[in-house]
This record gives sequence, C-alpha cells and structure tokens, in this order.
Amino acid sequence: MTLALAITLFVLGTAGAFVAGLLGVGGAIVMIPLLLYVPPLLGVGALDMKSVAGITMVQVFVAAISGMLAHRRGRAVHWPLVWIGGASMGCGSLAGALASKYTSQHFLLLIFALMATAATGLVAVRMESLELPIFAEHVRFSRPRAALVSLGVGLGAGLVGAGGAFLLVPLLVVVVGIPLRVTIGSSLGITALASAAGLAGKVITGQVPWALALTVAAGAVPGAQVGAYVSRRMPVRLLKAVLFVVVAATAIGTWWDLLRR
Repeated sequence: MTLALAITLFVLGTAGAFVAGLLGVGGAIVMIPLLLYVPPLLGVGALDMKSVAGITMVQVFVAAISGMLAHRRGRAVHWPLVWIGGASMGCGSLAGALASKYTSQHFLLLIFALMATAATGLVAVRMESLELPIFAEHVRFSRPRAALVSLGVGLGAGLVGAGGAFLLVPLLVVVVGIPLRVTIGSSLGITALASAAGLAGKVITGQVPWALALTVAAGAVPGAQVGAYVSRRMPVRLLKAVLFVVVAATAIGTWWDLLRR
C-alpha cells in the first residue's frame, strides 16, 4: 500500500463515517462506491468488489459504534430496539456474509443496486412518525415487526458487505413507526451488533485485507462523531432530504456501473 493510497483511504473513511453519524447509516451506502471509483480516479490504485466488501464491513462496524456513542448523549438510542434489531439483523448478516464467499462479483453489485433502489423509494414516501418530538425511552413499537425487518435487511447486507442501515433507517420509520431521530441513533447500535456478525463471516472466510481496512477505519472514528454532532442540530426534514439524495445518487451510480458491465 502506497502513502497516496493510505491517505486516500483515510479521507474516504472519514467521509463515509460522517454520513454514518449524520444519517444513522453505517456508511456503506457511500463507502462502497467511494472505494470502487475514487482510488482509480485519482490514480492511486484500484480495489475489486470483494476487497471493498471486506473493507467496508470493518468501516461500518467502527463508524456505527462511534456514532452510536455520540447519539446516546442526546437520548436518541432505544436499547430494546437495538438488541432486538441487532440480534435479528446479525443472524441475517452472518448468513449473507458466509454465502457471499460463493457469489459472483456481478451478482453482489446487483444486490447492492436493488437495496439502494428500495431505500430510495422508502425515503421518498410520506413518513408519519418523522417529526415526533420524543426521546428514545418514550417510544413504543412492535417487536416482531422490528425483528422481521432487521432479519431481511441483514441477509442482503451481509452478502454485499454493507451494514444495511441505509435500508433499515427508512424501514424503521415507515414500517415500524420509530421517530427519525430515534431511528438514526438506534440504527447505529443495531448496525454495530449486526456488522460484528457479518464481519466475523468475512474474517472466517478470509475476505478482509486488514492493512487497507484498518486505514479506512482510522478515519471513521472522528468522522462519525462530527456527523452525529451535525445531525443533532439539523432540522429533521432536512435530514430526510439529505438521506434521499445520498441513497438516490448511490442507486443511480450503481445501476449505471452494473449496466455498463
């Protein structure tokens, strides 16, 4: 790994984690395309999809923990939701990560494109619980519904090396009825637990290039803290708008790359 590549990966890790802390996603929704396209664009190297998936899983885990700790200070982490969602999503993520060993890179990219498209559609719909001004300890929700949603997201997320929170966040708001600010904080906790299981699957099957992954993760810690700080001070409808732009741009870019291949 050259110095230029190391600096690039550190900066990309910081940027991805900022989005994680800001929107409650692990950062994979931006990290995967950033890692795929930015290094070759800058002429510092190129990473294949399976290496990117392993690196991203490490980055997602670190960014989720850092962001969750920041949001907990604002009483935006719902612990029962974190444990139920994390356990369910973790089971799906582990199964998906193990299966990804035997899956083609083209199919992995297709799964990621479908997940990003679904997330775009969910963010675009009306969110009834968007602006409920309550803290996490006052939120009530359907536990079976939260578990089922988390399990399904985890399966797809484990396949592509993503934390899956870019899809989990709109699902928790639209399907489970969790207020957006509580969803953002809690989803980072869920992602931390789930990505730990997915990361274990990647490690067991030897899919993590550790030098590259730790360089990206080093940038994730401060990035997630700054993102969470900004998130707590941003109007909730602006948060939704930013989330829509991020997932829509990623979906369009991924489909463009997939169709060109």
